[in-house]
Amino acid sequence: MTDKPTIPQKGRYQLQYRGTECLNCGHPLDMSDKYCPNCSQANSTKKLTLKDFFDEFFSSLISYDSKLLKTLSALILRPGTITRDYIDGKRASYTNPFRFLLSLAIVYFLMLSFRTSDDFTKLDKYGADSNGSFFKEGRSLSFGLDEQEAAAEINKTLDSLNVIETLEREDSLVLSNPRKYLDSVNSLSLINRFSGKRKFFNIVMSREGLDEFIPIIDKYGMDDSYGNRAAFNAANSFVRFKQRPGSFLSSLFSKLPFLIFFFLPVFALFIWLVYIRKKYNYTDHLIFSFHIQSLLFILLIIGFLVDSVFNIFVSWIFILIFAVYLYKSLRKFYGQGRFKTIVKYIFLNTIFFILATLSIAILLTGSLYTY
Repeated sequence: MTDKPTIPQKGRYQLQYRGTECLNCGHPLDMSDKYCPNCSQANSTKKLTLKDFFDEFFSSLISYDSKLLKTLSALILRPGTITRDYIDGKRASYTNPFRFLLSLAIVYFLMLSFRTSDDFTKLDKYGADSNGSFFKEGRSLSFGLDEQEAAAEINKTLDSLNVIETLEREDSLVLSNPRKYLDSVNSLSLINRFSGKRKFFNIVMSREGLDEFIPIIDKYGMDDSYGNRAAFNAANSFVRFKQRPGSFLSSLFSKLPFLIFFFLPVFALFIWLVYIRKKYNYTDHLIFSFHIQSLLFILLIIGFLVDSVFNIFVSWIFILIFAVYLYKSLRKFYGQGRFKTIVKYIFLNTIFFILATLSIAILLTGSLYTY
């Protein structure tokens, strides 16, 4: 009884190219074997050509039964069903939730970064100079005022609040007796000590023109310790941020896709607590959160493309669509009534925004100290 091939009967998949031994693992094969039963590689002895490579890539991408299309259609048209299928073992038809979400996140933030890259570059023009001044020579501001007028207005406001005078007085006090200041800082708690030393390095770097660690500690008799190096690196990061704010934001943007995988596992823990009486374990809830977040990125990408092509802001419509989709997904997957689902829906959305805000704050703080 012959096993009629179901794979495409063209190119290197033709029957004439079938072998009797797997080229990958050496497992014995029959001419009727379409794939190796040991390693699943296609049974073909034909040399791979560039045409074969691209034919296979595009056929698998746009094929009616491809994993990508099945995943997209299930996510969009059947809220909650794809997660249930996946945890019930029907996984061969769908893409891996983790990889799928990561790919969508990277695509979305890359699209945003391309749109905002010019804006980030322009922001660097408004960075501070080595002395901490935000008005570099030859620069104009795009607010209808030239540089001198803008500087005069801002300095007038700062003078009325005594901000500049207060800052200069504090810096002068530190530099007038640096040893006394450092001794007072060393007697503080760990966090306050770190903050005080970071402030000292900031003052020295902006007022004395020193930007290297060894010359600073040699001049002021400080130890070459881990704490001092950490404070110096933090101060140096703040200086670079003030000088190149656009580059900092661009670097921050590139880390946002990975931020999702920082708080989603924590968010899945709250889902597990809310639905603790259900039969699902923590991993099932995590997969559900991956699928939900994937759909959000799909809608954001569509909204972004519509905004870019037609120059109209419609992303809010897709956010509303996602809000309805999330409610339907919770009802479909967990199978609870409307009232319970609405209460848990509101609670989980609140938790999501709190976790997202905290994650962004942590990322921003960490980036400022390590930029």
